[in-house]
Amino acid sequence: MTYGLKQSRRFARAYKKLHDNVARDVDAAAEVVAADPMVGERKKGDLAELFVYKFRSRNQVYLLGYTVDDEVRLVYLEAVGPHENFYRDLKRP
Repeated sequence: MTYGLKQSRRFARAYKKLHDNVARDVDAAAEVVAADPMVGERKKGDLAELFVYKFRSRNQVYLLGYTVDDEVRLVYLEAVGPHENFYRDLKRP
């Protein structure tokens, strides 16, 4: 049974700026995460509640950051983008 998906504002703003090909790959990655939320890698330290799923699009590695709420079976999509400065931008309010 798959989890529902919900976007954060940060994710929606970043998603809107993506090229159409990359957006399709993000959609596919989001479906993979919805089917099995534990597929991503759990972070440590400041971002301990965050999972990150890595995927390739247009010969570049992209990261999909998300959190999971098992009680209501929802995956909250927090951020998406290339690896460069991904974690630094996530730590900003």
